[in-house]
Amino acid sequence: METFVFLLVDLPEIIGMNQILLTYVLVPLTILLLAGIISRIVRSLMNRFFERSSSALKVDPTRYHFVKNAVSFFIFLVAFIIIFYTIPELQNLGISLFAGAGILAIIIGFASQAAFANIISGIFIVSSKPFRVGDFIKISDEYFGTVEDITLRHTVIRNNENRRIIIPNAVINNQTIINSNIIDEKVCSLIEVGISYDSNIDKAIRILSEEIIKHPLSLDNRTAEDIAGNVPQVTVRVMGFGESSVNLRAYAWAASSMNAFILRTDMYKIIKDRFDREGIEIPFPYRTIVMKNVKQQDK
Repeated sequence: METFVFLLVDLPEIIGMNQILLTYVLVPLTILLLAGIISRIVRSLMNRFFERSSSALKVDPTRYHFVKNAVSFFIFLVAFIIIFYTIPELQNLGISLFAGAGILAIIIGFASQAAFANIISGIFIVSSKPFRVGDFIKISDEYFGTVEDITLRHTVIRNNENRRIIIPNAVINNQTIINSNIIDEKVCSLIEVGISYDSNIDKAIRILSEEIIKHPLSLDNRTAEDIAGNVPQVTVRVMGFGESSVNLRAYAWAASSMNAFILRTDMYKIIKDRFDREGIEIPFPYRTIVMKNVKQQDK
Protein backbone atom coordinates (compact mmCIF):
# COMPACT_ATOMS: atom_id res chain seq x y z
CA MET A 1 0.00 0.00 0.00
CA GLU A 2 2.81 2.42 0.90
CA THR A 3 4.61 1.55 -2.34
CA PHE A 4 1.46 2.25 -4.34
CA VAL A 5 0.98 5.64 -2.61
CA PHE A 6 4.68 6.45 -3.26
CA LEU A 7 4.22 5.73 -6.95
CA LEU A 8 1.10 7.87 -7.10
CA VAL A 9 2.96 10.75 -5.44
CA ASP A 10 5.96 10.49 -7.82
CA LEU A 11 3.91 9.75 -10.93
CA PRO A 12 3.64 13.41 -12.05
CA GLU A 13 7.39 13.85 -11.54
CA ILE A 14 8.13 10.70 -13.58
CA ILE A 15 5.80 11.84 -16.34
CA GLY A 16 7.49 15.25 -16.33
CA MET A 17 10.95 13.74 -16.64
CA ASN A 18 9.77 11.54 -19.50
CA GLN A 19 8.27 14.59 -21.17
CA ILE A 20 11.57 16.48 -20.82
CA LEU A 21 13.52 13.49 -22.15
CA LEU A 22 11.13 13.23 -25.10
CA THR A 23 11.16 16.95 -25.91
CA TYR A 24 14.84 17.77 -25.43
CA VAL A 25 16.58 14.54 -26.44
CA LEU A 26 14.50 12.04 -28.37
CA VAL A 27 12.70 14.45 -30.70
CA PRO A 28 15.87 16.33 -31.84
CA LEU A 29 17.76 13.06 -32.30
CA THR A 30 14.87 11.60 -34.29
CA ILE A 31 14.70 14.67 -36.51
CA LEU A 32 18.47 14.59 -37.16
CA LEU A 33 18.33 10.85 -37.85
CA LEU A 34 15.49 11.34 -40.34
CA ALA A 35 17.41 14.21 -41.96
CA GLY A 36 20.45 11.96 -42.36
CA ILE A 37 18.38 9.16 -43.88
CA ILE A 38 16.59 11.54 -46.26
CA SER A 39 19.91 13.10 -47.25
CA ARG A 40 21.41 9.68 -48.03
CA ILE A 41 18.37 8.61 -50.06
CA VAL A 42 18.26 11.87 -52.02
CA ARG A 43 22.02 11.77 -52.73
CA SER A 44 21.79 8.14 -53.85
CA LEU A 45 18.93 8.92 -56.23
CA MET A 46 20.75 11.99 -57.52
CA ASN A 47 23.93 9.95 -58.04
CA ARG A 48 22.10 7.44 -60.23
CA PHE A 49 20.31 10.12 -62.21
CA PHE A 50 23.39 12.32 -62.69
CA GLU A 51 25.63 9.40 -63.70
CA ARG A 52 23.18 8.39 -66.38
CA SER A 53 22.65 11.93 -67.65
CA SER A 54 26.40 12.73 -67.57
CA SER A 55 27.30 9.74 -69.72
CA ALA A 56 24.35 10.20 -72.07
CA LEU A 57 24.54 13.97 -72.51
CA LYS A 58 28.32 14.26 -71.91
CA VAL A 59 27.69 16.93 -69.29
CA ASP A 60 30.35 18.04 -66.82
CA PRO A 61 29.62 16.27 -63.47
CA THR A 62 31.15 19.11 -61.40
CA ARG A 63 27.85 20.94 -61.09
CA TYR A 64 26.17 17.77 -59.89
CA HIS A 65 28.64 17.37 -57.01
CA PHE A 66 27.98 20.93 -55.94
CA VAL A 67 24.19 20.48 -56.19
CA LYS A 68 24.31 17.29 -54.09
CA ASN A 69 26.26 19.04 -51.35
CA ALA A 70 23.89 22.01 -51.46
CA VAL A 71 20.83 19.71 -51.15
CA SER A 72 22.33 17.96 -48.10
CA PHE A 73 23.06 21.34 -46.51
CA PHE A 74 19.47 22.48 -47.14
CA ILE A 75 17.98 19.27 -45.64
CA PHE A 76 19.96 19.63 -42.41
CA LEU A 77 19.18 23.35 -42.28
CA VAL A 78 15.45 22.53 -42.39
CA ALA A 79 15.99 19.88 -39.70
CA PHE A 80 17.63 22.41 -37.36
CA ILE A 81 14.81 24.89 -37.97
CA ILE A 82 12.24 22.21 -37.03
CA ILE A 83 14.21 21.37 -33.86
CA PHE A 84 14.38 25.09 -33.07
CA TYR A 85 10.61 25.45 -33.15
CA THR A 86 9.90 22.12 -31.43
CA ILE A 87 11.54 23.08 -28.12
CA PRO A 88 9.57 25.83 -26.31
CA GLU A 89 12.64 27.44 -24.74
CA LEU A 90 14.24 27.81 -28.16
CA GLN A 91 11.05 29.42 -29.44
CA ASN A 92 11.34 32.09 -26.77
CA LEU A 93 15.00 32.47 -27.63
CA GLY A 94 14.03 32.90 -31.28
CA ILE A 95 11.64 35.73 -30.41
CA SER A 96 14.43 37.48 -28.51
CA LEU A 97 16.85 36.94 -31.37
CA PHE A 98 14.43 38.33 -33.93
CA ALA A 99 13.86 41.32 -31.68
CA GLY A 100 17.57 42.02 -31.82
CA ALA A 101 17.96 41.02 -35.46
CA GLY A 102 20.14 44.00 -36.28
CA ILE A 103 22.79 43.11 -33.71
CA LEU A 104 22.49 39.42 -34.57
CA ALA A 105 23.01 40.15 -38.26
CA ILE A 106 26.22 42.03 -37.48
CA ILE A 107 27.51 39.21 -35.27
CA ILE A 108 26.65 36.53 -37.82
CA GLY A 109 28.11 38.63 -40.60
CA PHE A 110 31.50 38.81 -38.91
CA ALA A 111 31.43 35.20 -37.71
CA SER A 112 30.44 33.67 -41.03
CA GLN A 113 32.34 35.96 -43.38
CA ALA A 114 34.86 33.26 -44.30
CA ALA A 115 32.14 30.61 -44.71
CA PHE A 116 30.11 32.79 -47.07
CA ALA A 117 33.26 33.70 -49.00
CA ASN A 118 33.96 30.00 -49.53
CA ILE A 119 30.37 29.33 -50.67
CA ILE A 120 30.39 32.25 -53.11
CA SER A 121 33.80 31.18 -54.42
CA GLY A 122 32.47 27.65 -54.88
CA ILE A 123 29.60 29.02 -56.97
CA PHE A 124 32.08 30.98 -59.11
CA ILE A 125 34.24 27.86 -59.58
CA VAL A 126 31.24 25.77 -60.68
CA SER A 127 29.90 28.47 -63.01
CA SER A 128 33.17 29.60 -64.65
CA LYS A 129 34.74 26.08 -64.53
CA PRO A 130 38.49 26.79 -64.32
CA PHE A 131 38.63 23.11 -63.36
CA ARG A 132 36.21 20.23 -63.05
CA VAL A 133 35.92 17.02 -61.06
CA GLY A 134 38.44 14.62 -62.57
CA ASP A 135 40.83 17.30 -63.87
CA PHE A 136 44.52 17.12 -63.03
CA ILE A 137 45.55 20.57 -61.77
CA LYS A 138 48.54 22.31 -60.24
CA ILE A 139 48.07 25.21 -57.83
CA SER A 140 50.80 27.84 -57.40
CA ASP A 141 53.67 25.35 -57.85
CA GLU A 142 52.79 23.90 -54.44
CA TYR A 143 49.88 21.48 -54.76
CA PHE A 144 48.97 19.19 -57.63
CA GLY A 145 46.64 16.27 -58.14
CA THR A 146 43.24 15.17 -59.42
CA VAL A 147 40.11 17.07 -58.35
CA GLU A 148 37.87 14.64 -56.43
CA ASP A 149 35.09 16.90 -55.21
CA ILE A 150 33.93 20.51 -54.95
CA THR A 151 31.88 21.04 -51.79
CA LEU A 152 30.15 24.14 -50.50
CA ARG A 153 33.31 25.21 -48.68
CA HIS A 154 36.27 23.20 -49.99
CA THR A 155 37.86 21.69 -53.06
CA VAL A 156 39.25 18.18 -52.49
CA ILE A 157 42.35 17.17 -54.48
CA ARG A 158 43.93 13.69 -54.53
CA ASN A 159 47.68 13.85 -55.05
CA ASN A 160 49.99 11.15 -56.44
CA GLU A 161 50.52 9.76 -52.92
CA ASN A 162 46.75 9.10 -52.65
CA ARG A 163 46.46 11.81 -50.01
CA ARG A 164 43.64 14.35 -49.99
CA ILE A 165 44.47 18.04 -50.11
CA ILE A 166 41.50 20.08 -48.85
CA ILE A 167 41.68 23.72 -49.91
CA PRO A 168 39.05 26.38 -49.05
CA ASN A 169 37.27 27.64 -52.15
CA ALA A 170 38.08 31.27 -51.32
CA VAL A 171 41.80 30.40 -51.30
CA ILE A 172 41.84 28.35 -54.48
CA ASN A 173 39.74 30.97 -56.28
CA ASN A 174 42.58 33.50 -55.87
CA GLN A 175 45.42 31.19 -57.00
CA THR A 176 47.08 30.59 -60.34
CA ILE A 177 45.89 27.19 -61.60
CA ILE A 178 47.51 24.99 -64.23
CA ASN A 179 44.85 22.69 -65.66
CA SER A 180 46.06 19.75 -67.75
CA ASN A 181 42.56 18.67 -68.87
CA ILE A 182 40.52 21.80 -69.46
CA ILE A 183 40.68 21.75 -73.29
CA ASP A 184 43.29 19.29 -74.57
CA GLU A 185 44.63 16.51 -72.34
CA LYS A 186 47.76 15.90 -74.44
CA VAL A 187 50.98 16.98 -72.72
CA CYS A 188 54.40 17.75 -74.19
CA SER A 189 57.00 16.36 -71.80
CA LEU A 190 60.44 17.97 -71.84
CA ILE A 191 63.25 15.44 -71.46
CA GLU A 192 66.58 17.15 -70.85
CA VAL A 193 69.99 15.48 -70.78
CA GLY A 194 73.57 16.68 -71.02
CA ILE A 195 76.36 14.98 -73.01
CA SER A 196 80.10 15.57 -72.88
CA TYR A 197 81.82 17.84 -75.39
CA ASP A 198 83.66 14.82 -76.80
CA SER A 199 80.43 12.94 -77.60
CA ASN A 200 78.79 12.88 -81.02
CA ILE A 201 75.83 15.27 -80.88
CA ASP A 202 74.04 13.88 -83.96
CA LYS A 203 74.29 10.34 -82.58
CA ALA A 204 72.92 11.43 -79.19
CA ILE A 205 70.01 13.21 -80.89
CA ARG A 206 69.23 10.11 -82.95
CA ILE A 207 69.28 7.88 -79.85
CA LEU A 208 66.96 10.21 -77.95
CA SER A 209 64.47 10.27 -80.83
CA GLU A 210 64.55 6.49 -81.37
CA GLU A 211 64.05 5.58 -77.71
CA ILE A 212 61.19 8.04 -77.19
CA ILE A 213 59.36 6.77 -80.30
CA LYS A 214 59.68 3.16 -79.08
CA HIS A 215 58.09 3.92 -75.69
CA PRO A 216 54.46 2.64 -75.55
CA LEU A 217 53.18 5.89 -74.01
CA SER A 218 54.77 8.10 -76.65
CA LEU A 219 52.16 9.90 -78.78
CA ASP A 220 52.55 11.01 -82.39
CA ASN A 221 51.16 14.54 -82.30
CA ARG A 222 51.94 15.39 -85.92
CA THR A 223 49.27 16.54 -88.34
CA ALA A 224 48.79 14.99 -91.77
CA GLU A 225 50.67 17.93 -93.26
CA ASP A 226 53.57 17.38 -90.86
CA ILE A 227 53.79 13.70 -91.79
CA ALA A 228 53.65 14.54 -95.51
CA GLY A 229 56.42 17.09 -94.98
CA ASN A 230 58.63 14.53 -93.15
CA VAL A 231 58.51 16.45 -89.86
CA PRO A 232 60.08 14.19 -87.20
CA GLN A 233 57.81 12.72 -84.54
CA VAL A 234 60.20 13.74 -81.77
CA THR A 235 62.05 17.04 -81.91
CA VAL A 236 65.43 17.25 -80.16
CA ARG A 237 67.19 20.60 -79.84
CA VAL A 238 70.55 21.76 -78.53
CA MET A 239 69.69 24.17 -75.72
CA GLY A 240 73.16 25.51 -74.94
CA PHE A 241 76.56 24.79 -73.50
CA GLY A 242 77.07 24.12 -69.81
CA GLU A 243 80.24 24.06 -67.73
CA SER A 244 80.92 20.43 -68.66
CA SER A 245 78.11 19.38 -71.01
CA VAL A 246 76.19 20.11 -74.19
CA ASN A 247 72.55 20.35 -73.10
CA LEU A 248 69.91 18.61 -75.21
CA ARG A 249 66.13 18.80 -74.90
CA ALA A 250 63.67 16.33 -76.43
CA TYR A 251 59.98 17.18 -76.87
CA ALA A 252 57.96 14.02 -76.21
CA TRP A 253 54.14 13.99 -76.42
CA ALA A 254 51.85 11.85 -74.25
CA ALA A 255 48.08 11.41 -74.04
CA SER A 256 47.73 12.74 -70.48
CA SER A 257 49.66 14.37 -67.67
CA MET A 258 50.17 11.07 -65.84
CA ASN A 259 51.36 9.35 -69.02
CA ALA A 260 53.78 12.21 -69.61
CA PHE A 261 55.21 11.81 -66.11
CA ILE A 262 55.69 8.05 -66.59
CA LEU A 263 57.22 8.58 -70.03
CA ARG A 264 59.72 11.14 -68.75
CA THR A 265 60.85 9.07 -65.76
CA ASP A 266 61.16 5.90 -67.86
CA MET A 267 63.20 7.66 -70.51
CA TYR A 268 65.90 8.82 -68.09
CA LYS A 269 66.82 5.21 -67.32
CA ILE A 270 66.42 4.01 -70.90
CA ILE A 271 68.58 6.84 -72.25
CA LYS A 272 71.28 6.26 -69.64
CA ASP A 273 71.49 2.56 -70.53
CA ARG A 274 71.53 3.28 -74.28
CA PHE A 275 74.16 6.02 -73.93
CA ASP A 276 76.37 3.66 -71.94
CA ARG A 277 76.15 1.03 -74.71
CA GLU A 278 76.73 3.54 -77.49
CA GLY A 279 79.63 5.34 -75.82
CA ILE A 280 77.79 8.64 -75.23
CA GLU A 281 79.08 10.16 -72.00
CA ILE A 282 76.82 11.95 -69.54
CA PRO A 283 79.42 14.05 -67.74
CA PHE A 284 79.59 15.15 -64.16
CA PRO A 285 81.11 18.51 -63.11
CA TYR A 286 84.90 18.67 -63.10
CA ARG A 287 86.88 20.75 -60.67
CA THR A 288 90.53 21.74 -61.08
CA ILE A 289 92.36 22.43 -57.83
CA VAL A 290 95.62 24.39 -58.02
CA MET A 291 97.99 23.93 -55.07
CA LYS A 292 100.51 26.65 -54.47
CA ASN A 293 103.56 26.20 -52.26
CA VAL A 294 103.84 28.99 -49.75
CA LYS A 295 107.38 29.64 -48.60
CA GLN A 296 107.69 29.86 -44.91
CA GLN A 297 109.27 33.06 -43.80
CA ASP A 298 112.07 32.89 -41.33
CA LYS A 299 111.03 33.98 -37.97
